[in-house]
Amino acid sequence: MVHPVEFNEIRNIADYEVEREQWRPGVLALKERRRIRVGDHLTFLFENHDTVRYQVQEMMRIERIVKEKDIRHELETYNELIPSRHGLSATLLIEYETPEARAVWLKALLGLENHVWFQAGDRGPVRGYFDTRQIASDRISSVQYVKFDLGADGAADLIRRARIFIDHPRYAASTELDDGQRAALAADVA
Repeated sequence: MVHPVEFNEIRNIADYEVEREQWRPGVLALKERRRIRVGDHLTFLFENHDTVRYQVQEMMRIERIVKEKDIRHELETYNELIPSRHGLSATLLIEYETPEARAVWLKALLGLENHVWFQAGDRGPVRGYFDTRQIASDRISSVQYVKFDLGADGAADLIRRARIFIDHPRYAASTELDDGQRAALAADVA
């Protein structure tokens, strides 16, 4: 099970700047193993403790966040991405190259929240639960937050086989996870 990032794990901007050169390559490699492309335009980045801590530190660095209450707010916001027990949590990126294509497809993909599935082992697929704050009545955001509840046997099932599939009327695609991806994610649901 993945635990939330605690305030005492966060480094101030100056200390983080010194650590960053050594820490960043490892986190980027970790993220790469947790990045799963489904079709040509959807990428899932499965979050865990380290990816969330990295995101908080980077936001502090970029936005020059130094006040404790502001840091705690960032922690509260990004800790929402931590998967629940027996679950997975992903940032879903909807990627189209041009602003014109994005404008068309972010409207066309309305209802996507009812068409994203994760299947582990031989069990039936589980639907992804979207953070509805990212969905408007006329379009969806290009960044979505999705959670999957795999249940108590999820880790064992995930090790054997896993796939993500989309069955939206305007976007259908499926991706089988490779051994490395399954191993990286199985630790989250154990």
